[in-house]
Amino acid sequence: MTLSEFCRAMPKVELHVHLLGAIRLETLAEMAQRQGAGYSPEEVAELARRDARPKGVLHILRALEQRILRGPEDLHRIAYEYLEDAASQGVRHAEIFWNPTGTARDSGISFAAGADAILAAFDDAKHDHGISALLIPSIDREADPEDAAQMVEWMVAHRHDRIIGLGIDYRETDHPPEAFWKAYRAAKRAGFRLTAHAGEFGCHWRNVETAIDLLEVERIDHGYTVLDNPALARRCAERGIVFTVVPTNSYYLRTLPEDRWAQDHPIRRMPQAGLLIHPNTDDPPLHRVDPQRCWRMMVEDFGFDLDDLRRFMLNGILGAFIPEDDKRGLAATFTAEFDHLRAHMDRTA
Repeated sequence: MTLSEFCRAMPKVELHVHLLGAIRLETLAEMAQRQGAGYSPEEVAELARRDARPKGVLHILRALEQRILRGPEDLHRIAYEYLEDAASQGVRHAEIFWNPTGTARDSGISFAAGADAILAAFDDAKHDHGISALLIPSIDREADPEDAAQMVEWMVAHRHDRIIGLGIDYRETDHPPEAFWKAYRAAKRAGFRLTAHAGEFGCHWRNVETAIDLLEVERIDHGYTVLDNPALARRCAERGIVFTVVPTNSYYLRTLPEDRWAQDHPIRRMPQAGLLIHPNTDDPPLHRVDPQRCWRMMVEDFGFDLDDLRRFMLNGILGAFIPEDDKRGLAATFTAEFDHLRAHMDRTA
């Protein structure tokens, strides 16, 4: 068994993946042309191009919101296809971010209609592929904080047990977490779980601190700059906060020297600081990654070993927004499967 085969077969959860960023490239091209969005095949290819030093994917997400999505059925298709692909690579449970503000404002798809379509895709994928999923509506931090508060109102009005929590994403630069404290406070009062993108674009460690102390999140998405404040990193480690990291994060691929990228990336140093990390695909087709490659990169690029992968796998279960009994069951099942695969790998090495 090769490392690639092992990383594909090992059981995993995904806690950090964006619905629109999970669109298959062929689906993106088909929708762009079918919807009359004004994109030629060449323009779609350019839209989704990812170089060795990528510029990021936010422009693609905006194009989807503003010009390509036309109805709830598009959201259903994107969600189902992602879960189908993820299940084929050993993902058993996924927690998916969706930005309802842009979908409603630019695509004309209401929160209720969009959420119902996505949850229907979850049902279909569970039936067809055995993968479970939860939905995390996420604040568009480039919009007004009042839009965030309105989004939480939509979540409360259209309550569902698989609409599990609140997140925040899009461009963190100049959009600090404290601007959205009202939305987070309302979501917590309503009983939603809380997470936040922070410390993603090289932004100050205070964004991580604010997300934890003011927004009162339970886990952090990215969070790399926490290492710039060792006292804060120790506090996060002591509290057992899970950091959902992304090996293909565009910012570090773009800003670190190509010959030092893997050696200097914060992911390599986070476990040394006692932080609980869990690797994720973020925007898989747009990042040219899948779960197998994501986990393989943790070994080949960042120097971790199979013992580390086992710990990271269990960190994902720990950080998941699922009941404690389910966590215990998954931890036992995943551990047994991982150890069986590892023994097979050792025998065939």
